[in-house]
Amino acid sequence: MSVVSQKSSKERLLDAAIHLFRSRGYTATRVDDICEHAGLTKGSFFHHFTSKQDLALACIRRWNELNTATFDSTLYRFLPDPLDRLLGYIDFRKTLLRGDLPDYTSLTGTLLQEIYITHPVLRDACNDSISDHAELLESDIDAAIRLRGLQVSWTPASLALHIEAVIQGAFILAKAKDGSTVASACLDHLRRFLELLFAQRATA
Repeated sequence: MSVVSQKSSKERLLDAAIHLFRSRGYTATRVDDICEHAGLTKGSFFHHFTSKQDLALACIRRWNELNTATFDSTLYRFLPDPLDRLLGYIDFRKTLLRGDLPDYTSLTGTLLQEIYITHPVLRDACNDSISDHAELLESDIDAAIRLRGLQVSWTPASLALHIEAVIQGAFILAKAKDGSTVASACLDHLRRFLELLFAQRATA
């Protein structure tokens, strides 16, 4: 039995929608396209979801679950120094820049660029997703500040969101230039910025 056939019809619809939303965008992706990509009928679609927006919300939830599982299980999470964990996060993001653009760009970032005015329910769900992911970095940022005795005028939350903004911006540039090289360079600059930021020492 193939891996595809082992998945439930709902999982197949979610996987198909995530792929198509990332590659075509929300508006250009029809329910018919999702069903065709999943190898299922519209009847199966409407058995699980009331609308394309309902499916998109489920895709965002699935995206969050997959991301949480992926990032929580990586080796950098177990490094003793919180700054090493933060830099490890950037390094790990860089390793994900492989394959075609839809394989490594963000579902929530892609959706937001298109639907932030027209679909406020999806906008809010995407915002929650990105903000929640940024929150995962805050404890390491705060611990790195305290470990080094730094006096800063910014908050861990603001730096965490800045990191996510750079990453999302890197994805946009990758789309503009049709390749991951520019995104990889952006992450290298982000890493150097963080190293310089935490190289400061508290004044006596």
